[in-house]
Amino acid sequence: MDAAIDAPQSRYYHSQGLRLHFTDWGNPQAPPLLLVHGGLDHSRSWDHLAHALRRNFHVVAPDLRGHGESEWATGSSYSLADHVYDLTGLVNAAGFEKVSVVGHSMGGMVSLTYAGVFPGKVSRLVALDGVTNYPARRVKPADVRIAEWISDLDKLAQRKIRRYASVADGAERMLHRNRHLTREQAMHLATHGLKQSPDGTYGWKFDPYLRARAPYRLSLEDHIGLWSRIACPTLLVSGSESFLPDPATAGVMKHFENAELARIEGAGHWLQHDKPDEVLDLLKKFFEQAESK
Repeated sequence: MDAAIDAPQSRYYHSQGLRLHFTDWGNPQAPPLLLVHGGLDHSRSWDHLAHALRRNFHVVAPDLRGHGESEWATGSSYSLADHVYDLTGLVNAAGFEKVSVVGHSMGGMVSLTYAGVFPGKVSRLVALDGVTNYPARRVKPADVRIAEWISDLDKLAQRKIRRYASVADGAERMLHRNRHLTREQAMHLATHGLKQSPDGTYGWKFDPYLRARAPYRLSLEDHIGLWSRIACPTLLVSGSESFLPDPATAGVMKHFENAELARIEGAGHWLQHDKPDEVLDLLKKFFEQAESK
């Protein structure tokens, strides 16, 4: 996988004045497949899956604004709608007519929203632990959300950025946060997720202001309306050890026209890292079945 012939290409496009990056795994004659990462992550976290799927797809993995090699948004403009706009720009810039999409966590919500807004643009859709809004979830009143957002921004402005003496130290931090990761996985993620400062220390590439949740969010009714518009075969995947509710019991499935569920035992929220081979097998089977319909 480290051979030069297997190395993906770094490419860029512009959205709302931001220079945004995506990792392109080649094979442009094949159907396009977008891999959309979650919050505080980056496009290279998909490498294991991308390397295997590139044989049958033109795999493209964006760095969402504020993440990875993409520019940060001045004023911390990181709403769901902003990310959907950027995804729309990527599809247009790449010249894709129709795409398959796999999204994880926040990237799952971005992907679900994109498919709901543009149902004719998505041929197959997979959300890996990506339904983060569900009927039982309590939403705080607007005044509370805005007040907390303002407080969070003020705290982030004063927050000391965590620095690491080496990439290995950053990997150790990841191992501490996710017991399922192997040391090799953690080193790969940290290598692509950290950048070195002039003083020789390392810090995460993502914008710290991503931690402040935008107060102007879609309502549950908005999400339900979008889910009901998704026309393509859809797969919602959960992990048995995830902190998010199982879609099977969270009351979301009835709002999808053409969706199925899958659950991976022994996996937490980071499905594609916790059980990479199981996720890959699941994706291959889903894509093959969707193609035959």
